[in-house]
Amino acid sequence: MKLSLKISSLLLFGMLASCNKSNTNQTTDNASRYQPHPYVELTHPTWSKNATIYEVNVRQFTPEGTFKAFEAHLPRIKAMGIDIIWLMPIHPIGVEKRKGTLGSYYSVKDYYGINPEFGTKEDFKALVTKIHSMGMHVIVDWVANHSSWDNALVKDHPDWYSKTPEGNFQPTPWYDWDDVVDFDYEKPELREYMTKALVYWVKDFDIDGYRCDTAGFIPTDFWDNARAEMDAVKPVFMLAEWESRDLHKKAFDMTYSWTLWDKMAAVTRDHKPLGGLIEYMAHDVSTFPRNGYRMTFTDNHDMNSWNGNQFKNFGDGLEASIVLCGTVNGMPLVYGGQEAGLNKSLQFFDKDLIDWSKMPYEGLFKKLFDLKHKNHALWNGDEGGVMIRIFNDKPEQVISFSRSKSGNQVIPIINYSDKPVTVTLNSKYQKGTYTELFTGKPFELKGDDVITLAPWKYLVLVK
Repeated sequence: MKLSLKISSLLLFGMLASCNKSNTNQTTDNASRYQPHPYVELTHPTWSKNATIYEVNVRQFTPEGTFKAFEAHLPRIKAMGIDIIWLMPIHPIGVEKRKGTLGSYYSVKDYYGINPEFGTKEDFKALVTKIHSMGMHVIVDWVANHSSWDNALVKDHPDWYSKTPEGNFQPTPWYDWDDVVDFDYEKPELREYMTKALVYWVKDFDIDGYRCDTAGFIPTDFWDNARAEMDAVKPVFMLAEWESRDLHKKAFDMTYSWTLWDKMAAVTRDHKPLGGLIEYMAHDVSTFPRNGYRMTFTDNHDMNSWNGNQFKNFGDGLEASIVLCGTVNGMPLVYGGQEAGLNKSLQFFDKDLIDWSKMPYEGLFKKLFDLKHKNHALWNGDEGGVMIRIFNDKPEQVISFSRSKSGNQVIPIINYSDKPVTVTLNSKYQKGTYTELFTGKPFELKGDDVITLAPWKYLVLVK
């Protein structure tokens, strides 16, 4: 009787212990299940946390159009506050079905070669070394979606390309890119070839990553794996010519903010209300991955050549737009020549030199980039401050917001309109003394501040 009672007690104790353990595990599982998880899983290179970026059109940059000639510009680019040099495609250009006399950079004849117009592999390696010696980094434009018609892969691996219903090679469907032929990423062998080519330039030439053309046309799982294989060599920085959340998870540090450009140009060029720009800011804060980087810009090679130059698109609002791009969430881009007041659309398939005789915007970029480097509020992704709207009584004209991080604060107040304005800010949560970035003068916010701004003028208050 006693033994039976003892056994029963032990069984009951075991059941209770098991139940408690089960409840503990269930509580732990539930706690984990409901914890927020960051969307971005990749690790950004540490040097990118407060970086700026500069796009180089090698062909148009100098009369010689070579890597060696471009090197002479590096000291002033560095002094302007640039951290990442993005070189448009460096590979040999296809001849078959070429557009213009020199062809498109984006019609790649050899993924392992160097465009002889620019120099040799030794010249390119010397350029990368020079950029690194100055504390900057270099990424190369990569065209994975299509090749030139006379790329050796067309004959050696015709099955790597997509086909028309009739079985013929084709440009990317629905586009007029007649000088290129479209790849088929359902082929594992193509994926392996392209990944090994990406790794080659990282490993053998020490480049720091890539800007990937039409990145969204290519399956994301390809990029996820390619990023992992490159990171195994060295931590890389990846920029996608696309605007999509999924690319940020494992593959790309940064995507384009086409939408910001569209919303700014809608105001400056198309004379539409400011509401679309406010909506962009709202969506950036509420829907974009917190640690995903966005590239902000007033110009790049696509916009410049096909959609008009910076003055056509932004007019008298150009400086205000540059200031906005330099203070919103994102990494600001300079397209080579902007600092010199590039006032034309550069030819895309022919030689068309940039005029470097004047530098009207170099000082503006330098001022903004120096602030970005020093003030944590403007750093990239998680490292920077969230944009908080400062409401005002002229929302159809004035955009005002604050960003704060680690005791640093930046408050842009921009009259983004072609009319003068006297605006009252609801700035009670931003009370304090600041320094205005461009004048160096102290500026006090008292909580219900009235500010008068001329058309397209701005203040950037710094703490």
